[in-house]
Amino acid sequence: MAEMVEEKSCAKGQKEKPEEANPRKGICPPKKKSPKICGTNYPLSIAFIVVNEFCERFSYYGMKAVLTLYFLYFLHWDETTSTSVYHAFSSLCYFTPVIGALIADSWLGKYKTIIYLSIVYVIGHMIKSVGAIPSVGNQIVHVALSMTGLSLIALGTGGIKPCVAAFGGDQFEEEHAQERSKFFSVFYLSINAGSLISTFITPVLRGDVKCFGGDCYALAFGVPAALMVIALVVFIAGNGIYKKSPPQGNILLEVCKCIGFAFTNRIRNRSQQIPKREHWLDWASEKYSNQLITEVKMVTRVLFLFIPLPMFWALFDQQGSRWTLQATKMNADFSGYVLQPDQMQFLNPLLILVFIPVFDFGLYPLVNLCKFNFTPIKKMATGMILAGLAFAAAAVVELKIEENAMPVPAPRESYIQVLNLADSNIEVAIQDYDLSWQPIKPFQDPTEYSKLILSSDQQILHFKIQYQGSTSTFSHTVQEKSVNSLVVYKVKGSLASHLIKDMDTKPSEGMTAVRFINTLDLDVNITLVSEEFVSVNKSYGVSDYRFLSRGRYNNAKCQTGAEESTLHLGLLDFGASYTVIITNTSTKNLQTWKMEDIPANNVHISWQIPQYMLISAGEVVFSITGLAFSYSQAPASMKSVLQAGWLLTVAFGNVIVLIVAQAAPMEQWAEFTLFAALLFVVCVIFSIMGYFYTSVNPEELFAKQNEEETSNSNINLIIKKTEL
Repeated sequence: MAEMVEEKSCAKGQKEKPEEANPRKGICPPKKKSPKICGTNYPLSIAFIVVNEFCERFSYYGMKAVLTLYFLYFLHWDETTSTSVYHAFSSLCYFTPVIGALIADSWLGKYKTIIYLSIVYVIGHMIKSVGAIPSVGNQIVHVALSMTGLSLIALGTGGIKPCVAAFGGDQFEEEHAQERSKFFSVFYLSINAGSLISTFITPVLRGDVKCFGGDCYALAFGVPAALMVIALVVFIAGNGIYKKSPPQGNILLEVCKCIGFAFTNRIRNRSQQIPKREHWLDWASEKYSNQLITEVKMVTRVLFLFIPLPMFWALFDQQGSRWTLQATKMNADFSGYVLQPDQMQFLNPLLILVFIPVFDFGLYPLVNLCKFNFTPIKKMATGMILAGLAFAAAAVVELKIEENAMPVPAPRESYIQVLNLADSNIEVAIQDYDLSWQPIKPFQDPTEYSKLILSSDQQILHFKIQYQGSTSTFSHTVQEKSVNSLVVYKVKGSLASHLIKDMDTKPSEGMTAVRFINTLDLDVNITLVSEEFVSVNKSYGVSDYRFLSRGRYNNAKCQTGAEESTLHLGLLDFGASYTVIITNTSTKNLQTWKMEDIPANNVHISWQIPQYMLISAGEVVFSITGLAFSYSQAPASMKSVLQAGWLLTVAFGNVIVLIVAQAAPMEQWAEFTLFAALLFVVCVIFSIMGYFYTSVNPEELFAKQNEEETSNSNINLIIKKTEL
């Protein structure tokens, strides 16, 4: 997201004095000449600022990329809680810029504010990284450390957000305005470059590097922490060549005081016979200057236009939460390269870097050639429409994913399938149920699970099995909300069976799950990866599920007594659950039967690309246009106020997601559809508001006011002279 900068300069004729003085009182601080880059007009100090911003954005977006999966699979929260905390953190990151602006403008100045809050930022990262080490305390300790770390990170990243870009702008002299404008382009590029690289690398550190017996969240958070340390060191290294402006008073505070006084003054005089004033802010004229009141009027007009904007950010920021969770349920194999689900977020900064020149040098000029008046309001409305279409596309993808999902047993429900491991066909029926399987061949893959309605939370069921002309009855207890397999086999010439519980949900994070049934008369130890092995008891013993990364397992070692054999398991795919039956040892390689209990993810992750393209295109036309528009509509002294207002729209957008996630739990495709519909409605409201908005040029407006005031002064002077 682009940064807005408050530009200030000393008026002609003002004197420079060495002491730190307030420019509002007509005294400017002395100009400090900064070393230039290779003889250009670019101060050397901006190199430190750009590198600092790159490292800081790497730190922030890298940590945030893996945050949802950390909540889900390390802290073991559910999807709703994970999404809510993710957006609560994001919201806090956009509320704290107001604190940073107050500290910088009223107390410490930009440089010291960046230093001190960056230290807070680093401490937050370190606490967050320590909280991701499994051996550090219990679940309560992990949650406490994580929340403390995230709170400090939010204060750090939000607090320095309004300062860094403005501090970079301060390094330029007024006569080098063109170079300063190019600096902000480079600055924005560093933001997206840091985001692009980090969102690709940190998921790899999390998923491909294993530590403490699982995904390495400590490393995935530790590397961003190291980058933040580098950012701080680089920024301090440029201390000797920075041009630093002293605190100049916080204009945001003045605006709030002016608005507050106007309200209270109007209420205080509501019962008195006082002439009606043209605008409600005119009630502040007893205490504040006409210029400040006029500037506040201009700002409030734009802030009123900002009211519908949080809905866009409510959709945009779900890339790191709901869209990442969607990616965990998809096939991420790209011809041998497996993409981590949280890596898909790198598409947004990549597409932003591609779309900006395409839109600026291709689309917008083409639209102008067609004589279409593509105003900023129309561009922002178009961005909303694109974001809404992105969520409509996400809803379609979610529906395709759910076609392959496991059935979720409700209370008093259970699901069951039959595995025939005997040497002849069988027919199975359940007493007092209109449910049967006939006939089932030996080692026949089950077609699908059958649903049972139980009379209580657990029930004894009587299974009647016909085998080679005779009928046997077996009784098993079935629990509600469970998924089961009835294993039928022959042992010592007689038919036998037992009921085993199956997985009732897909393996998380795109992992695969496998278990073994051992039909041999010997215990077996199966080594799938490294030195770890799965033990399976003899005579139809069943192992626990083992969770593995997706891949081909054709060289698994199986130890049976003194002999070692090789298991060829083939591909264990994304999100699938397998049962492997070990049947005999007649050859060097064991014979097995592998069946798929839970089908693999059959929707490829590349189907998310259209929604990422739409949301990224929407960001370009909405965010960049909105920043430029609001910047152009505010007087120079009020640009920081509108920056704060813009950042708060992002904060409130995340609050909307938090509220919807907690208050209205629903199917994921329905939630995506709801957000898309809400944004389309808000887009219509915003378009109507924009239709009645009249753009102004602050400089021309104030020049006209000055002319009128000068003209009125001259008329009054002539009248006085005439009277004399």
